[in-house]
Amino acid sequence: MTTSLPVPADTSMLGAHVVDGGTAFALWAPRATRVELALVHATEHGRQQVNHEMEQSADGVWHTFVRGVGAEQRYGYRVHGAWDPANGERFNPAKLLLDPYARAITGGVDYSGPILDHVDGSNYVPSPEDSSAAVPLSVVVDDSPPPRPIARPVPLADTVVYELHVKGFTRLHPLVPEHLRGTYSGLAYPAVVAHLKSLGVTAVELLPVHQFVSEPFLISRGLSNYWGYNTLGFFAPHSAYGSVGTLGQQVDEFKQMVSALHDAGIEVILDVVYNHTGEGGHEGPTLSFRGLDHLGYYRLTDDRRNDYDVTGCGNSVDTSEPGVLRLVLDSLRYWVTEMGVDGFRFDLVTTLVRDERHHVDQEHPFKAALRDDPVLSRVKLIAEPWDVGPYGYQVGAFGHGWSEWNDRFRNYVRDFWRGNTSGVAELGQRLVGSPDVFDVDNRPLGAGVNFVTAHDGFTLRDLVTYDVKHNGGNGESNRDGTDDNRSWNCGVEGETDDPRINALRRRQTKNLMATLVLAAGVPMLTAGDELGRTQGGNNNAYCQDSPTSWVHWDTRQEWADLTGLTRRLLALRAEHPVFRRSTFRHGEQLVDSTDHPMGRKNLAWFGGGRHEMTAEDWHDPHRRTLGVYLAHDAPNRDHDEAFLVWYHGGAEPVDVELPDGGWADTYRVLVHTGEEGELPVDKIPAGTSLRIPGRTVVVLQVD
Repeated sequence: MTTSLPVPADTSMLGAHVVDGGTAFALWAPRATRVELALVHATEHGRQQVNHEMEQSADGVWHTFVRGVGAEQRYGYRVHGAWDPANGERFNPAKLLLDPYARAITGGVDYSGPILDHVDGSNYVPSPEDSSAAVPLSVVVDDSPPPRPIARPVPLADTVVYELHVKGFTRLHPLVPEHLRGTYSGLAYPAVVAHLKSLGVTAVELLPVHQFVSEPFLISRGLSNYWGYNTLGFFAPHSAYGSVGTLGQQVDEFKQMVSALHDAGIEVILDVVYNHTGEGGHEGPTLSFRGLDHLGYYRLTDDRRNDYDVTGCGNSVDTSEPGVLRLVLDSLRYWVTEMGVDGFRFDLVTTLVRDERHHVDQEHPFKAALRDDPVLSRVKLIAEPWDVGPYGYQVGAFGHGWSEWNDRFRNYVRDFWRGNTSGVAELGQRLVGSPDVFDVDNRPLGAGVNFVTAHDGFTLRDLVTYDVKHNGGNGESNRDGTDDNRSWNCGVEGETDDPRINALRRRQTKNLMATLVLAAGVPMLTAGDELGRTQGGNNNAYCQDSPTSWVHWDTRQEWADLTGLTRRLLALRAEHPVFRRSTFRHGEQLVDSTDHPMGRKNLAWFGGGRHEMTAEDWHDPHRRTLGVYLAHDAPNRDHDEAFLVWYHGGAEPVDVELPDGGWADTYRVLVHTGEEGELPVDKIPAGTSLRIPGRTVVVLQVD
């Protein structure tokens, strides 16, 4: 628990701002007793520093103006105060600190340098060694116009999210110029944007692009943090993804990337990590926040000596402190108003809604601020609705204005297609938006973000190739990563030349993809899954900045059938509103424009007979086949359409009767996950039977 601190009166002044022939610097450090601005200049002998004393205001903000200083100036802060770890105070002016509001950061961390605030022998004895030569620096950035906005913001019901890594997506792309591969410009390259457009995604969700650092234990193994969930600067785009410079050029390059994606009608969502920072626990490096105010920025145990960690990453940012909350909100607004992004996916967001006693509070000021803010209330907000602390699992609890990662969908769909479920009752829930989780208080169907794979875990191809993880390359003797993969290798562990097993694996990837795209809710695809991307069975590739993690575009021909199926399914979703409904269906009877019953419902379930499923059917533990009938509610003929989608998880073919009467006159197969020629191409009369091959999804359009 922290003591009450003064809140900055005007946070728009924090950071470095070029004005009136110089630069104004402002830093919130309310417990500090003295702050020096260190301007860093490159000389032939290394870095030279010129220090400027800063003045403190009553609101805890330290400020100064330096004439003649402009864009590209490198700087840091030396913050003086008490060294009293027993009271959560670890001020050490020997450590040069980053500006939390810096809009660009240059340089990296020398992990062998004096980056700890304490001596080697004790976490509670201050280190006198100067860290300035071993730490990254803040950079003064001039204002520039924001990116071009998207012409038509995409409604949540129409959204298809594509999760990708800025570097890994284009690092091996053969059509991207070599000097642009793995950069913001590489992602904006026409051939890359064309793939996204042709696939049918409406939003890219970028793995963390806030400036981040690696953990010391990874560096000691010769590895690095690839995913980026180790933030150091909440306003600065990660400089290593720039192609032309790190003294502010990365800011302009990021904006140009956003403009290019917006011009193509693609929104940009950022995966953001505000729950912890890259400093780790108090035994880790001091690069910014800990040196500014350990007790203010981080959650501490009652004795104030140790971090209260609910993230599993060494520290937890304390948003119960108003000044820290303002930092998070200012960062979010900056990325929307100045950097042009369209939404955020919040990593381990439960941490951000914990109060001063570390208890989860769904009425937290963080949520209230997002709801009431004129800027942030208009963008997409996606929660990873859990952390690792007490009561951290909060799926379904975030309410209006939020979408949430639906791990219940991921887990069940994987189980269903590997044959590890009892009946199909839960499958029904997952296919129509998981109403058992999200259909409360009139939340929209977009409350749930469905996914089968994500950056964390197996790729789609690996999900059908490996039963167990193969993480030896991570240097932890295969102990890291989850053992709950819910995968099935189809009979052989790893790659094989057996054509029968490979055909089954290919079919299973199509079934998983089809189930994801056709389900109600917001689908999220993982970059490269449509191309058969593999990580060789590594299900925790966070430290693999290597071909293990990068997308291999040379698989395009080999996996063209999966790519083509993904395109057809996403086109089907885009073309037919019945698959993009914004509110939950409850099996309402449909009427025509004269209010006469049409003899069908907007949602019905079939198990293989002509009539709707019975309670006995739903409770049959051996059932492996489910048909979902979806009809559009609008009575006008432009949208008077219906589909019957069959999900058959059994290994053997099954004959199903197609419902007649008011349900349909005829049916036509639009798309399926089977082999060519396995299903009829002509219209099928209602009331007759259809043989569905083993392990197949079939989409029938009602005529």
